[in-house]
Amino acid sequence: MTTGVVSHHRPAMEPNAAERWMFFDGRFVREGDVHVNIRANALHQGTGVIEGIRAYWNEDRRQLHLLEGLAHFQRLRRSARIIRMELPESPERLVEITLELLRRNECRENTYIRPIFFKSGTEMTVDQRVATDSLAVYTYPLSRFFDGTTGIRCMVSSWRRIPDCVIPARAKTTASYLNSVLAKTESVANGFDEAIMLTYEGHVCESSTSNVFLLRDGRFVTPGVTRRLAMTLIREELGLEVVERAIDRTELYGADEMFICGTGIAVVPVVSVDHTPVGDGAVGPHTARLVDLYDRCVQGDEPRYSHWLVPVYP
Repeated sequence: MTTGVVSHHRPAMEPNAAERWMFFDGRFVREGDVHVNIRANALHQGTGVIEGIRAYWNEDRRQLHLLEGLAHFQRLRRSARIIRMELPESPERLVEITLELLRRNECRENTYIRPIFFKSGTEMTVDQRVATDSLAVYTYPLSRFFDGTTGIRCMVSSWRRIPDCVIPARAKTTASYLNSVLAKTESVANGFDEAIMLTYEGHVCESSTSNVFLLRDGRFVTPGVTRRLAMTLIREELGLEVVERAIDRTELYGADEMFICGTGIAVVPVVSVDHTPVGDGAVGPHTARLVDLYDRCVQGDEPRYSHWLVPVYP
């Protein structure tokens, strides 16, 4: 299936990546000088938590804006505590570290920031309390995953989202991301752009990595995982109601508009699910406006939402 969607699923290979700065175990170092032992506990047992943070470049202003950095590091701390780990740095300090890292790397393009807190010790034990911790933050250039103007085609994955009683769904753990990898790989192998995952009970949960919003009867509906920024724009700028409730699979096929959103992918329209067109099969007017609004906000062109951003350069 040819969709015409511009997709950047792999970060560009940087010829000088080894020379880029990263933060590792309390200090700034070159990426090429960092080594993790092949016996690291996290590699074998998935004992780690991650975040994905975005910084957006505004060419007109010659400014890079860090998007909701504090909120993401607060979530990283919550994820760590759920799996009995404690961050060595405060969320506020991690924001300062990230700003310094972006400046050291002279980032002047859309950038992805990856914090990872993991068990780097070589102790082969399932009792992770005895393993050594490591904290790293690194950056790399990353444009849009998808072209927000054309829309993507999704399939309902055969892989169900892991329930919270198996691996904590409220924590962004490295182990649980295998669930998303399997769903995403299945969807692409079947000619689609993205997967929509159901809960173990059969309700709509999210895409492989992002939240799902449906427009039905003049209001947006989303499952319980909240994407606060999108919900704020829908209510304040589009003037539409947002309802958080369980969504059945068949509601996907009767939606008037649909989009997925997340820090990594921003806001992306969905134009079909399982070969069934969403609405008339084109990007809906509300979603198109939301894509434009979100892009303007994260680039610092909407003063009302400047509190979402921290400028990187003086």
